[in-house]
Amino acid sequence: MNAADDSVELSRRLIRCPSVTPMNAGALDVLQAFLEAAGFACRQLPFSTPGTANVDNLYARIGKGAPNFCFAGHTDVVPPGDLNAWSVDPFAAEVRNGRLYGRGAADMKCAIAAFAVAAARHLKNTGGDFPGSMSLLITGDEEGPAINGTVKVLEWMKAEGETIDACLVGEPTCAERLGDMIKIGRRGSLNATIAVNGVEGHVAYPQHADNPVPRLLEFLARVGGVPLDDGNEHFPPSNVVVTTVDVGNTVTNMIPARAEGRLNIRFNDHHTGQSLSEFLERCREETAGDSELEISVSGEAFLTPPGRLSEVIATAAAAVTGLSPEMSTTGGTSDARFIKDHCPVAEFGMPNLTAHKVDENVETADIEALSKIYSAVLAQYFEDI
Repeated sequence: MNAADDSVELSRRLIRCPSVTPMNAGALDVLQAFLEAAGFACRQLPFSTPGTANVDNLYARIGKGAPNFCFAGHTDVVPPGDLNAWSVDPFAAEVRNGRLYGRGAADMKCAIAAFAVAAARHLKNTGGDFPGSMSLLITGDEEGPAINGTVKVLEWMKAEGETIDACLVGEPTCAERLGDMIKIGRRGSLNATIAVNGVEGHVAYPQHADNPVPRLLEFLARVGGVPLDDGNEHFPPSNVVVTTVDVGNTVTNMIPARAEGRLNIRFNDHHTGQSLSEFLERCREETAGDSELEISVSGEAFLTPPGRLSEVIATAAAAVTGLSPEMSTTGGTSDARFIKDHCPVAEFGMPNLTAHKVDENVETADIEALSKIYSAVLAQYFEDI
């Protein structure tokens, strides 16, 4: 394989590694071999935390000067689910009618292949003479708890004096067609579990019991009853979604002793995890009585205002696809939520129509086009230095 040309073949090699979180399954070795052949210095970084699985990560860099332009992504994938539901082997990387099938094709092994090839191509086109450095930050823990992945790599980089000046994350961002959307921020995500305690008893004698269900429902109605905000220029309104209500009552004539509910809040930059936690606690105190509330925040809302990085990506995407990308903050969380504390970050990758689905696939022409877009990003970014 020509290190500067074949993004489809590198995509297939990566997909053939069944790297379901937290397994590496050789995916990082495939990428490292490609990058080292192109001239990158690579370092595999295994991290562990008590109570979580060990995770392998990769940091690769060429050049020593600033600015350091970084591509970031993940080689881990979600499980394929029911294999009988797939029309192909999810890890065979089969090409049919111009489409590459396999778990991770959209999210996001093809983007990793595209930017690895783009980086190799940039080195070939410039003879290695460009003003700065290129790097890749690749984790195996994005689809999982995200504890031993990008966060730990960024901590290691800081300790090693490694600085990145701009980062493009190759998550699948496009809504319908390659080139139609760039992510310049993400909403935050908060999960909450409330357990409301009562006193069980016979339904015919409710005066001798304390039913926790009405108090749980009052809490949930209070939290979701009023819009949290109206959104703003870059973010849609924050939303509260009740994900489950559980009592575990198997009979019809008993008042339960305990009722639990869970909810998720996707929030914009009008809020923080802390401010929403305080809001939920007030609602609990006002409605739920004897109860416990557990809250976890998996990411804060953030925005990289439209500027040089997003403009370079948009210009490159338009040149290759003819589309003018929308600047968006929609979708779930990504590892950009960690990188934004270190440098400007934007996300641009494949269409996300089949991500995490049975028969996940992308057009092979889109892989090649995406690699060309990434090449144009690098050329313009370093030309403007």
